[in-house]
Amino acid sequence: MTLHLFGIKACDTMKKARVFLDGRGVVYVFHDYKLEGVTPERLGAWAAKVGWERLLNRSGTTFRKLAEADRADLTETRAIALMVAQPSMIKRPVLARGGDILVGFRPEEWARFLA
Repeated sequence: MTLHLFGIKACDTMKKARVFLDGRGVVYVFHDYKLEGVTPERLGAWAAKVGWERLLNRSGTTFRKLAEADRADLTETRAIALMVAQPSMIKRPVLARGGDILVGFRPEEWARFLA
């Protein structure tokens, strides 16, 4: 089953994740949100698995620069629309294999996922 790594190429956490995978000889397909975008359907499927709150990167500068009105009273639908419009608001990286995903880079969790 093909392993997919989703994120933004220039992100420091993404670089750590790629070094982790490359160092273990793991073959994966990289999907750069900035270049390829992300669909609401994909984000909706991920949100169904891990919750939209887990996917939304509230600590990033892109989210923090939003107007207060845009950050207030978020729903899944509004959060997904924001992430589609501004992919840097998606927590990185997302590692996917089949229907399973991991959000964020935690080496111990990734090692278990890949075992």
